[in-house]
Amino acid sequence: MEVVILPGREAIAAAAADGIEHLLKRKPDAVLGLATGSSPLALYNALVERYQAGRISFAQARAFMLDEYVGLPLDHPERYRNVIEREIASRVDFAAGAVQGPDGAAPDLAAASQAYDEAIRQAGGIDLQILGIGSDGHIAFNEPGSSLASRTRVKTLTPQTVTDNARFFGGDEAKVPHHVLTQGLGTIMEARHLVLMALGRSKAEAVHHMVEGGVSAMWPASILQFHPHATVLLDDAAALRLQLAPYYRHVYASKPAWQNM
Repeated sequence: MEVVILPGREAIAAAAADGIEHLLKRKPDAVLGLATGSSPLALYNALVERYQAGRISFAQARAFMLDEYVGLPLDHPERYRNVIEREIASRVDFAAGAVQGPDGAAPDLAAASQAYDEAIRQAGGIDLQILGIGSDGHIAFNEPGSSLASRTRVKTLTPQTVTDNARFFGGDEAKVPHHVLTQGLGTIMEARHLVLMALGRSKAEAVHHMVEGGVSAMWPASILQFHPHATVLLDDAAALRLQLAPYYRHVYASKPAWQNM
């Protein structure tokens, strides 16, 4: 696991965008994993700027979303498929149908979950997966207690996640769906490169357990310790509880110029 502590949101977005730019130049038909939430927004803006400047193209690329609410109307602005369309897909040159998400409106959610995992496999797997982390250590919607080998499936949100996500629903927790379809931890771990971004003091406890704690279903993001290529991008506040923060800074400052993210 590479832990990188940077000055703030824009520096983190630039570092993640560098990784995606390098991937697309090396492999134009790369498969990306897209996340929602507040952490990736600056990254998506950075990618749009690079696309508009002619530095990158998504024309041959494909993308899969991490998760989706169950039961929201198809035209709801906070349906994750609509969020991804609004924040990144419609702003760059993805081909029609190149961005897929789990079907939270499917009549058979179990079948839809299996079909989604199969679609990722048929695409050759995800080359680079963008991730955020919840204040309770969840990634995607794998809440504490999730199986470390889990696949895409239906999950019930914890009260803490409902509270955290209410900001996207006008602060009204009653409007936040309680069920989601989410890639499982086992599904996420099959991506070839994981890039997790965390900002703010509210993420410091979860980051501490993810990076320096024991691997446990109680802190689902800790499974990243077993991944062969995981990059964790943090601001100072999110890194506040890391015992080895000075060492992580030293390693990054000493990183060879030829070594990409």
